[in-house]
Amino acid sequence: MFATKQLKMKFSFSEKNRKITTYVLYLFSLLLVYFIYSAIDSPIEFNKIKNERYLKVIDRLKDIRNAQIAYKSVNGIYSDNFDSLISFIDSAQFTIIEKRDSSYMQYDRVYRIDMLREVIVIDTLGFVSVRDSLFKDNLDYKDMAFVPIDGVDSKFQLKADIIDKNGYNVPVFEVRVSKDLILYDQNKDLITQEKEIVSVDGVNGPFLILGSMSDVSTNGNWPTTFDVETK
Repeated sequence: MFATKQLKMKFSFSEKNRKITTYVLYLFSLLLVYFIYSAIDSPIEFNKIKNERYLKVIDRLKDIRNAQIAYKSVNGIYSDNFDSLISFIDSAQFTIIEKRDSSYMQYDRVYRIDMLREVIVIDTLGFVSVRDSLFKDNLDYKDMAFVPIDGVDSKFQLKADIIDKNGYNVPVFEVRVSKDLILYDQNKDLITQEKEIVSVDGVNGPFLILGSMSDVSTNGNWPTTFDVETK
């Protein structure tokens, strides 16, 4: 009887161990599935968030570009700070002109005859505000200095200067923002990979950049796919 009792206890103990082992393996399987899913899903979710934020930033950079081009058309140089750029939008005006060809007869003292002279006549038709031309009723331009990402309270880096290019003095400007700032709350390893990316379909380097301080350019360093999506 004692042997039978021992056998029952041994069987009960083995059954208990088997259930515990089963539960542990089941839990381990769930964890393994979770880690596999996370490893696959994390880059997908990261790219989704990245692209959404890049589009917002690029849209803001395009507003800055339009404002800078307007500023240069009136002042001959680019603005090197956002306060002056926003103030310009609030107060400046474009002159609306019309160019037309014209001609008239003028006596030429050398040939001693009337000769035809051709000229271009420029007529001023009126004025229109820069704000109405570029932004109409949209007042978002007043926040153009700030990176448009929730949770980020930082400004774009803005520079402007005049450089020598092939013997000519030309105005240039550059606006940039780091990917670290745009993706501040994302996986650090994925951010590091994104900063090192070299691809025709991606934004190369650690920054989103508009313009250049060394070349005459008002282009950005993002691929044209982002321009299509913003449209």
